[in-house]
Formats: sequence, structure tokens, C-alpha cells
Amino acid sequence: MNINIKAIHFEIADRLTDFINKKATRLARHYPDMTDFDVTLKVIKPETAMNKEATVKVVLPPAADMVAGKTADTFEEAIDLCLEALEKQLEKVKGRK
Repeated sequence: MNINIKAIHFEIADRLTDFINKKATRLARHYPDMTDFDVTLKVIKPETAMNKEATVKVVLPPAADMVAGKTADTFEEAIDLCLEALEKQLEKVKGRK
């Protein structure tokens, strides 16, 4: 599985990269058919509360690409919210097989 992390207009900390890799690996254990896990992180201006936006895209052939985007106070919280939404989408696809 390929894990791609893109931070738009800021440098990503190693701690956040490790957090994302751990979450991606955990999700891949439940859905071994995943080929790509793409994360895009962005800080929304002006800098107020709830200004961290995360978009997570999962490629699960032969089904479709699944995308979830959430905004929260921290990137970790936004990624957790995205993964909850993706797990619901993945369960629906898994139930169809």
C-alpha cells in the first residue's frame, strides 16, 4: 500500500506523519485490498478554531475511490473523523461482496 501525505503551504511534523502512517496501517489491516492512502492537509485562513482541514482518499480496486474530508481543531482529530467516515463507506463496499 502506498501512503502519500501532502501538506499545503506548511511543513508537516514527524509526529503527525507517524500518526498518519499508524492510522493508515491499521485501516489496511481491515481492508487488505487497499492500494493507496492519500492524505491532504490544509490550514484554513483566517487562523481561528476549527481551521485544520484533512482530506483522505482511499483507493480500493476494483470498487471506487473513497474520499472523506473533515475540519477540526487539530489535524489528528480531523484525520480520525475522516477515517470514521471512510470505515462506514468501506463496510458498505465490503458488505456487497
